[in-house]
Amino acid sequence: MSCGKPHETDCAEVLDHLYEFLDREMSDSECTKFEVHFEECSPCLEKYGLERAVKKLVKRCCGHDDVPADLRAKVLGRIDLIRSGEVVPDDDVSTTPSG
Repeated sequence: MSCGKPHETDCAEVLDHLYEFLDREMSDSECTKFEVHFEECSPCLEKYGLERAVKKLVKRCCGHDDVPADLRAKVLGRIDLIRSGEVVPDDDVSTTPSG
């Protein structure tokens, strides 16, 4: 997705790191870059608004459920592997025995 106009921060970079922005998991200067981009780029602003709405809906509907500790550990471990660039096997996410 791109509006076709050049920006200081590329649309692909914004969309690749959108959830980090939504979760405020980036520095203030990076957040400012994204905010400036959203002011300039309506397609990215629309995508941001949609993802923010989905995140709020999920929080409202599912935010009160306790996550089993073993599932949380597996998910966090998988996130760490992905962030480090390691290949994660597909069968690593199963929490119930198959059969």
